[in-house]
Order: sequence, then C-alpha cells, then structure tokens
Amino acid sequence: MKNESYVNPKALFYINFVKRPVDVVLALLAIVLLSPLLLITALLVRVKLGSPVIFRQQRPGRDNKIFGLMKFRSMTDERDERGELKSDEERLTSFGKTLRSLSLDELPEFFNILKGDMSFVGPRPLLVRYLPRYDKEQIHRHDVLPGLTGLAQVKGRNALTWEEKFAYDLEYVRNVSPILDIKILFMTVFKVFKREGISSATNATMEEFWGNEKGKEG
Repeated sequence: MKNESYVNPKALFYINFVKRPVDVVLALLAIVLLSPLLLITALLVRVKLGSPVIFRQQRPGRDNKIFGLMKFRSMTDERDERGELKSDEERLTSFGKTLRSLSLDELPEFFNILKGDMSFVGPRPLLVRYLPRYDKEQIHRHDVLPGLTGLAQVKGRNALTWEEKFAYDLEYVRNVSPILDIKILFMTVFKVFKREGISSATNATMEEFWGNEKGKEG
C-alpha cells in the first residue's frame, strides 16, 4: 500500500485540468500529422517482422492501474529447440534496432495518450511483474500518469542504472509543472536525433529489475 502521494498539491490543478486536455490535443495532432509515418512504419514492420504489427503488453499506470501499452513490434518470435523465446539480443533484428534508435516503435503510444492511459511526459511504464519489487519510495513513480517520455529518458534512458532512473522518476513526480514538461519535451527531441541511451551497458534493452528481490534468483 502506498503512503500519501508525492505529488505537490499545488500541481494537482495543472495535472487534472491542464495537462490532460493538452495531452489530448497534442495526441490528436500527432496522429493526424504523423499518419503517413505511422502507416509506412506499420507496413515495414509487417514485411520485415510479420504479424502482429502492434505489440501489446500489460503495464501499470497511475495508481497501479493496469493498461495495454501499444508499440510497433521490433522483435521476432524466434524460439529455441525447447519452444521458448530466445533472448532479446537474439530476437532484436537490425530493423528492430533502427526502429528503436529512431523511437519509431513508440508511435502507437499516441493512442494510449488519447485513451488516458498515458501522458506525453511522465515516468515510463514498466513491467507489471516489477510492482511487488518496488520499495516504499519507488512505488510513488505511479502517483502520476506514465509518459511517452520522461526525466529519466532525457537524462540517459537505458544507459542509466535502475537506481538513477527511479531517482529521476521521483524527482519528476515531486516537481511536475508545465515548465518542466516543456523542458523535457524539447530535450526529448534533441535526444531522439542524437539516438542516445537506446541500450544499457550490458543488454540490448535494459536489464531485469529485481529490486528488493535481488539475490533471490539463481
């Protein structure tokens, strides 16, 4: 059970009555203006990786509410001799790496924003299985809607350690404001063009987060 929210009460008006309407308008504009890119990317994914084109996965959102995150598929379904999925490194093709480096795999999340599952800016939605692994501080990253981009993403993305990522997530939750959101959005554009932090130092994506369960496996 979470303790009292980390969100500054002064920020609630912005979050509830300004941020959400702005998200809806921007998401609609993005979907309309980027519709050719969405269609071309979908066709390329279908040709290069097959069906389904959209990858859907359950993720926790604000107040731990579970929603279906949508992304363009960037991995194959290649399995080993036991019928189990191969590692991310083995299933992530050069085409998939390009999608990720350009952040094109994230484009369907505009529809998550439109539905109210996400915001343009907020902590990135992680895996449902991580929920019981958060400590009493880390769980407060869910005091706000998850974002298409966030403070952790512009500070290093997957090149950061889990501790660094959560520290930036909580910094955002405590200081959410229109100025901070605008700053993060501009920094995101810069980071996308530089293609920084796509992978961690040791993985194609990001290592598993074990949190308080670290050391119990293996």
